[in-house]
Amino acid sequence: MDKNEENKQDSTEKRVSEEQNVNKDNDMDSANDINEEVADTNGNEGETEISETDALVAEIAELKEKLEQAAKDKLLVMADFDNYRKRTLKEKADLIKSGGEECLKSLLPIIDDFERSIAAINNSSDVEALKEGVTHIYNKFNTYLNQHGIKPIKTENSDFNTEYHEAVTMFPVEDPDKKGKVIDCVQKGYTMNDKVIRFAKVVVGE
Repeated sequence: MDKNEENKQDSTEKRVSEEQNVNKDNDMDSANDINEEVADTNGNEGETEISETDALVAEIAELKEKLEQAAKDKLLVMADFDNYRKRTLKEKADLIKSGGEECLKSLLPIIDDFERSIAAINNSSDVEALKEGVTHIYNKFNTYLNQHGIKPIKTENSDFNTEYHEAVTMFPVEDPDKKGKVIDCVQKGYTMNDKVIRFAKVVVGE
């Protein structure tokens, strides 16, 4: 082998060696790039996991705060309702008390009339004047009852009605038109605002 061939062979071997070195360097760079990408991916995944954990912790804290606020609101509502109930009961009791007081207060003038009538009976011999005074008191008392919605139940020539009348006895009658009708009232009945507060005790024809 002459020198030219040896030089060509050396040159070829050198070029191959250089190419192999370049390929090695490229392979190493590629491996480094891959490692960096993997590292970046792992880092991003770690950051994502941390971010999700923080979000969950924040959400739990917010829900806990809302639950505590709801419990406080419930206690406030219960306290308000209890105060309202007590206030309503007191107002109702005061209304009943004051209503009874007004009714009794309105009766006082009638009591005064009765006292004057009793005094007149002991000192007067005028029967007509006494009758007139008693009638006046009676009419005054009826007016008082009407003002408070109290009215007598009609019984004269009325059909017997169990919603208003209480039969104390049955009495035979010859007139067919009087059968089943009230022929006498033993005790007057009354309604208050159209509600029966005392049934009329009556005698019914049969």
